Amino acid sequence: MRSCQASLAKVHFLHYCREQQDPPPKPNPRLPERVSVVTLFEMSNQTYVTEFIFLGFSNHSNLQGVFFLVFLVIYLTSLLGNVLIIMATRVSLALHTPMYYFLSNLSFLDICYTSTTMPVMLGNFFREKKTISYQGCLSQIFSFVTCAGAEGVLLAVMAYDRYVAICRPLQYPVLMSVKVCVCLVTGSWLCGLVNSATHTVLTATLTLCGPNEISHFLCDIPLLLKLSCSDTSVNESVLHVASATIGLSPCLFTAGSYILIISAILRIPSAQGRSKAFSTCASHLTVVVVYFGTANFNYDKPSEGYSLDMDILVSVLFCVVTPMLNPIIYSLRNKEVKGALKKLIRNYGFSSEISS
Repeated sequence: MRSCQASLAKVHFLHYCREQQDPPPKPNPRLPERVSVVTLFEMSNQTYVTEFIFLGFSNHSNLQGVFFLVFLVIYLTSLLGNVLIIMATRVSLALHTPMYYFLSNLSFLDICYTSTTMPVMLGNFFREKKTISYQGCLSQIFSFVTCAGAEGVLLAVMAYDRYVAICRPLQYPVLMSVKVCVCLVTGSWLCGLVNSATHTVLTATLTLCGPNEISHFLCDIPLLLKLSCSDTSVNESVLHVASATIGLSPCLFTAGSYILIISAILRIPSAQGRSKAFSTCASHLTVVVVYFGTANFNYDKPSEGYSLDMDILVSVLFCVVTPMLNPIIYSLRNKEVKGALKKLIRNYGFSSEISS
């Protein structure tokens, strides 16, 4: 009897010791039972972000419908204008020149550029929680950086084309042959792709521990660097190098080309000749000023002293409005493009009347 009581006491004692060593986990009152806002995934004591929440336009929740209509009109106008430019350069024989070959590629870039961000933004206007998946964010960064880098280089190529046409007209057929034009456009795309692939791979290696809120309407590299809890020195160094090579170099090259172009135009004796020479550059020069001006202000503005609304406005000008303005500028300031567009619309309208 005593041996049974001793055995029972020993069992109770061992059970008590085990409870003291491995106490049951206590719920953390600071954490909700279900994390719906910060969507994180934990594995092996490491936290991974699976989606991001956009805070852009969140200060104006009562204007979501108005924002949707405004940006939908801008997006459709951008698509229509750039598609018309591409069709006009293909249909009109007068536009089968290197200058308009580059212009059609610029329009295609602008279509890709706006389609990278606008569909996601338009869809989020109807969602209470404006989210994008982690993979979708990286894809948006890759496409956005590719188009932005390629467009900057392509604008520099177009400036070189104008320089050769005005300063070296006799050498133009050789310096701007079909093979050279194709190589220049391909090189523009390759510059954008290599730059984008480098940044996307480095961004994918970042450890993001949350929160996953992005104070914007799109994914961009500097925004994700702010969310990282790992070392970002390599990313920042590569970002500075890319800004100098892909960002600043085309801008300086374009500025240098136009200094030479303007000096050559001023040496033309007749006023009519100066006006004709400058008219071939006016559209491109306007697009260059708008693009590089908004780009520099968007990425080089002071980090402090700007509200969320001001950041959103500057990014809208760079990412949304500029691609819409390019076909408008060329159609208003370039007589050849304007004439080709009128002919295209006239022929389309005439064929529609016949078919009906």
